[in-house]
Amino acid sequence: MAAEIKTRPPQRQPILMNRIEDQTLDITTMSTFTPGEEGIITVSEDKSIRIWLKRETGQYWPSVCHFLTSPCSTSYYDKASQTIFIGQESGDIDEFVVADDYNRVTHQRKYAAHTSKVTGCFYDAKNEVLLSCGKDKYIIWHGTKTGQRFAGYQTSSIPLCLQYDPQSHYVFSGLSNGEIAIIQIDKADSKAINPLKGHSSAVTCLCWDPENQILYSGSSDKLVIMWDIGSKTGRAIELQGHRNKLVSIHYSSSTRQLLSTSCEGSLVVWNMEIKRNETPLWQESNQCTKCKQPFFWNFRQMWNDKTIGLRQHHCRKCGIAVCAACSSDRTTIPLYGFEFDVRVCQECFRSVTEQDRAPTATFHELKHSVVTSNIDHDRNWFVTSGSDRTLKLWDLKEVVTN
Repeated sequence: MAAEIKTRPPQRQPILMNRIEDQTLDITTMSTFTPGEEGIITVSEDKSIRIWLKRETGQYWPSVCHFLTSPCSTSYYDKASQTIFIGQESGDIDEFVVADDYNRVTHQRKYAAHTSKVTGCFYDAKNEVLLSCGKDKYIIWHGTKTGQRFAGYQTSSIPLCLQYDPQSHYVFSGLSNGEIAIIQIDKADSKAINPLKGHSSAVTCLCWDPENQILYSGSSDKLVIMWDIGSKTGRAIELQGHRNKLVSIHYSSSTRQLLSTSCEGSLVVWNMEIKRNETPLWQESNQCTKCKQPFFWNFRQMWNDKTIGLRQHHCRKCGIAVCAACSSDRTTIPLYGFEFDVRVCQECFRSVTEQDRAPTATFHELKHSVVTSNIDHDRNWFVTSGSDRTLKLWDLKEVVTN
């Protein structure tokens, strides 16, 4: 009798719809979809803003190619007003209005916002406020009705990204020292809130979920952290599923999924509907909690026991301090955010069941080094810009689902 061979069903993958390759196009620093049209707006290091529209041939060709005076470093596009703000390496921000047919951009105003590269910007259309941050270590906000600069706030290190909550007037800025600065602003003043500390390296991207009052941060330390701002409990959950620095994070409120992209082209889709556990705090000790052997700085016990000190490690599930021999087991713990095998003590290894190891995220390769990405939540379209000067357009309907 023939044996029945059971195979695992193939994992759903993003569908590559199209790509844009142009020898005259430099690395794209920001890109966004045009609403109601099959088009892309890009700003680039070659000082250009371009609008790419899909033609009858199925290929994308620029209907607008406008050059600025300095390389473009970041942008923010407000779909409702068809307004785009473009931050540049010179420190200036230019405001343009995009025509309804996407065949023209009209310059509105130039903001002399910073003295060096603009690293992030955000436009609050309701209150007509433009916020920006730059390598000059300042967060600045302007009124767009008159172009007047309202005020500024100096950060402790270089701000690399920016998010804003119009309801609470909180500004979140990821810093190069691994902290997230928080300030509450009004037109002429600001109030500093205690910074968020959890990353060990530069915070490279942020995403704000206004409905649940949750901030997501990604860093060069390969870590994503979910900060529960709304509950005011200090709750933070770590998500470890990348092997290189994060470049973008997007949250889909309709499906309750988080999309994180790292620079080597890895896309991770996290299920945020499940209840996750906080990563335990690491306990400090002078000896292994299990075998009581001294760690290498515990000279007194080393002398008394006539033994060599051991290196300290930590169990990722319970947080106790252990030696290598007492933490030789490895396992995934997805509910604690660990999608890769991590070090655990022997007791915790025995307590982790197969159900506990069930993945809570899916992993996808985009097959180019990603500089930035953006998403159209209504159509589940995703665009990535690579260091290879190529734009890739993806359909995520197979991986971002209810």
